[in-house]
Formats: sequence, structure tokens, C-alpha cells
Amino acid sequence: MKAESRPRAAPPSPPPFPWREAMAFGFGVLRLPSDAFWAMTPRELVSAVQGASGRGLLSPDEALARSALDELMRAFPDERPLHEVTDD
Repeated sequence: MKAESRPRAAPPSPPPFPWREAMAFGFGVLRLPSDAFWAMTPRELVSAVQGASGRGLLSPDEALARSALDELMRAFPDERPLHEVTDD
């Protein structure tokens, strides 16, 4: 005998994005200019919220070691070294 198959229910829709809260945080707490806020990705905004609230920060054991940072800086240098940047 063949079991009857029921149509599967669609998964629930995610809640709408909390634009009011995001804009209040970005403009009010972070004091971002409009163009900087709207250029952020949702992940960047979440990281900013976590950083400002102290949540989601790395423990000293998880933090990037200075030697690893130096290696990244050598691999991805700025256009000019910081000591060469002047306020002309």
C-alpha cells in the first residue's frame, strides 16, 4: 500500500527587518552620516550593535595575535604607509 502524502506547509516567513530600530541605532547611537549608514550591510550593522553593546567581542584567547595582524598588514598594505600620510 502506498501512504498518502500530505502537501507540506510553507516554512514561516522571517520577521520583517527592524528598520526603525536599525536607523535609531545607526543615526542616534553611532551618529553615522546617512550615506555611511545606507552603505552598511546587515552584517556590518549587527557587528556595530554588538561592538557598541559589548556583546560579541572576542576573548583574549580568540583575539588576533599581533604577529597575525602584522602578517595581514604586509599582505594587504595601505596605499601609503601611515607614517607617510600628512594633512596637506
